[in-house]
Amino acid sequence: FPGVAHFHTMRVAQPGGKFYTAEFLRQLCDLWDLRGSGITNMHGSTGDIIFLGTTTPQLEEIFYEMSHKFNQDLGGSGSNLRTPADCIGQARCEFACYDTQDMCYDLTQEYQDELHRPAFPYKFKFKFDGCPNCCVASIARADLSFIGTWRDDIKIDQEAVQAYIGGEIAPNGGAHSGRDWGPFDIQKEVIDNCPTECLWMEGNKLMIDSKECNRCMHCINATPRALRI
Repeated sequence: FPGVAHFHTMRVAQPGGKFYTAEFLRQLCDLWDLRGSGITNMHGSTGDIIFLGTTTPQLEEIFYEMSHKFNQDLGGSGSNLRTPADCIGQARCEFACYDTQDMCYDLTQEYQDELHRPAFPYKFKFKFDGCPNCCVASIARADLSFIGTWRDDIKIDQEAVQAYIGGEIAPNGGAHSGRDWGPFDIQKEVIDNCPTECLWMEGNKLMIDSKECNRCMHCINATPRALRI
């Protein structure tokens, strides 16, 4: 099958938080159209930009253009440190408990040799989540997960709690507002779903036993304007 005698896959190291300009993405696509199949996988389950399918003579050419013209590095592939990945972090997310982009960049630079020169018995992945919502799926997709959490108690705005109960504020940030699931029930949708049973109502006030909280963030996600970290 000479048409598929070569089908090399290359990974491109993504920037922290996956921030790109349209011009940069266009340059990547033009390069791959010229020297590869033109087929890409943009941040799939692996987390990287994946270039799918090129021939052996093109590998060094692609690496040269990436590193000399685009100031961009290749990601890890094979039995080595795979390309670290992080969530958008403090750049856009109010729940991020540490600077995921800074930590991801720092460790990517520190372990660059391990990305380029396979020396491990098996692949190894770092992934960085700014909070337990785990938007980059570090628990499922990494060998070493960095997950941000908070030190203080969850702050409760009791007026906002009542606004959720009264239907003045849509729960879940309005994500399910287009569905007719009936009025919001804080007992069924928040308190009863707490894995450590650390939530309860005292009269009109929502109470939290912070020492029992395992920081799953379900209550915060359901009522983000009432509960803050």
